[in-house]
Amino acid sequence: MVFKRMLSAFGAGGPSLVAFLATHRTQPGGTLSGEVRLMSGQFDAEIDQIGLGLLARVGAAQDGEQTGLTEFANAQISGPSVLRQGEERTIEFQVAVPWETPISEIGGRHLAGMMLGVRTEVTVAMAVDKGSPDMIAVTPARSQLRVLQAFAQLGFFFKSASLRAGRLNGVHQDLPFYQGIEFYPPAHLAGAVHEVVLAFVLSSSGLNVVLEAGQHAGRLSSGDAAGCFQMSHDEALHTDWSSEIDRWLAGLAHHARGGKRGHHQS
Repeated sequence: MVFKRMLSAFGAGGPSLVAFLATHRTQPGGTLSGEVRLMSGQFDAEIDQIGLGLLARVGAAQDGEQTGLTEFANAQISGPSVLRQGEERTIEFQVAVPWETPISEIGGRHLAGMMLGVRTEVTVAMAVDKGSPDMIAVTPARSQLRVLQAFAQLGFFFKSASLRAGRLNGVHQDLPFYQGIEFYPPAHLAGAVHEVVLAFVLSSSGLNVVLEAGQHAGRLSSGDAAGCFQMSHDEALHTDWSSEIDRWLAGLAHHARGGKRGHHQS
């Protein structure tokens, strides 16, 4: 992936920048690597710093209306320097992707409604020259994939995915939004459950898997989570998620028949 632009902060005759990503795919907790090439213009140019921003399209907390691209992480890849007239410079970078970064692709399939990107940001005299975003794909971490595979094995059908401003109840988040992945239930649950929403909150030490079901399950931050599982990544890899989710679904069916809905946390 290559994206080139002139640095508008310097005006006509100023330097230009070309950025290369080694790959447009990454994972939560992974890295993005590549290089930035600076090509001088007709005069020396003082650059304060060069950064790489990660962006996501986030919806409003209440109605889901998209509020535009939100920058949720930024890494500095170069400090103060002077680019001399006639000079070309290459800066290699490798930046960490936050663990809470939402996923946008599963098994090679793009999740409709998800938009994640990167852009270079050049600071000159306290002003930031931001480039246009270029799209990237974020695939699930191994621990997340185990949960998603269980949903497929149980007969759930993917409905949609979206990012909502807000926070999940009882779960520590660093980012000011969360991702809800919505599923239609298998046929034998269609009468009791309208849809199921799955949310992940990851950290370097483990993950939270939050589940909710109902007629309006998309608003996870506004009500009680029907299921919350907290464990290390290694524990998640060795958990029988089909059994765990099936047990949770049995509790929902009991609730639909008049029983009390339970809250599971491990």
